Amino acid sequence: MQQSSPDIVTFGETMALFMPESHKAIERSTTLEQGFGGAESNVAIGLARLGVSVGWFGALGNDPFGTIIVKTLRGEGVDTSRVIRSSEASTGMMFREHIAGRMAVHYFRKHSAASRMQPEDLDEEYIKGAKLLHITGITAALSENCRQTVTRAIKIAKEAGVKISFDPNLRLKLWSIEAARDALLPLAAEADYFLPGWDELKLLYNTEDYEAVKEQLRKLKAVSIIKGKDDATIVLDKHSEQAVPFYKADQVIDTVGAGDGFCAGFLAGISKGMSAVEAVRLASINGSLVVQMRGDWEALPEWSVVEQLLLDKAWVER
Repeated sequence: MQQSSPDIVTFGETMALFMPESHKAIERSTTLEQGFGGAESNVAIGLARLGVSVGWFGALGNDPFGTIIVKTLRGEGVDTSRVIRSSEASTGMMFREHIAGRMAVHYFRKHSAASRMQPEDLDEEYIKGAKLLHITGITAALSENCRQTVTRAIKIAKEAGVKISFDPNLRLKLWSIEAARDALLPLAAEADYFLPGWDELKLLYNTEDYEAVKEQLRKLKAVSIIKGKDDATIVLDKHSEQAVPFYKADQVIDTVGAGDGFCAGFLAGISKGMSAVEAVRLASINGSLVVQMRGDWEALPEWSVVEQLLLDKAWVER
C-alpha cells in the first residue's frame, strides 16, 4: 500500500559534499570531510526538526553517496519513499574550500542523476496529496528537462489546490542572468509564497530601485518574503508591507545553509497556522541559529529550541 503524502513535499538535487576539516584550501589539505547538501533536502531536514511532516525526492546515483543521503534523510524523519536511484548516472558532487578568507565551491554535477529528471518521473498522487509544494530555481537551472519537471510539478499542484512555495536560489554558476530571468520570473508568477533575497531581486528585475521592484512584486499573486533588505525581512503583498528585523546571531561561524534554515522556519510557521509575519519571525530565529555552526544542515535546530526563543523575544517593529 502506498504511503499517504506528507504535508510538505519538495524535490531537487542533493550532492555529496567534500571539504577540508578546517578553513583552508583543498590543495593544502591532505584529508577531506564528507557530507552532503542540497537546498531542498536542507529545507526538508529543517522542517522535520521543527515537527512538520515533510517528504523529499529527487534522483540519486545507485552509489554509496546516494545511499548516505537517503539513509540520513530518512533518519531525520524525512519521507524518501519517492526517491529514484539511477544505475545510469551518478550522484552529483561538490567540493568546498576557503581561499583568502572567502568560500569557493566547485561542482561536479553535469550529467548527474538529478540533471536527468523527467516530468514522467513525478508521482502525481504524492504531490496532489500534500498541502504545499516547495521548489527552488536550482532545479530549473540543471537542465531543460529539469525545468520541464518543475513546471509539471507546479501544474499538478495547482490543479489539486496545493499551495506553492518558491525560493529562486539564484545560482549564476549554472546559467546566465538572462536565462535565469526567463525561467524564474514565470515560476514566481505561479507561487503562493515567493522567498527571494533582495540581492536576487535586483538581478532578476535589473534595477536597484526598491519602489520599482515592489511594483513588480505586487503584480504577483504571491506573498513575497524579501530577505536581507536593510537588516530586515520585508513581508509584502498587494495591500500591505511590513519589515521584520533580523534576529541577531550571537556569533557567525558559517553562513552556508542560512537561507535554507530561514525557508524551513517560514514554511514551518505557515504549516503551524501562523501568519506570514509570524512565520518570518520564526524563520529569522531559525536562520540565525544555523550560522552559528558549520555545515549545510547540521545546525538546523529542533522545534523546542526555536519555540523557546520565539516566546522569549520581544520584537520591535518598524
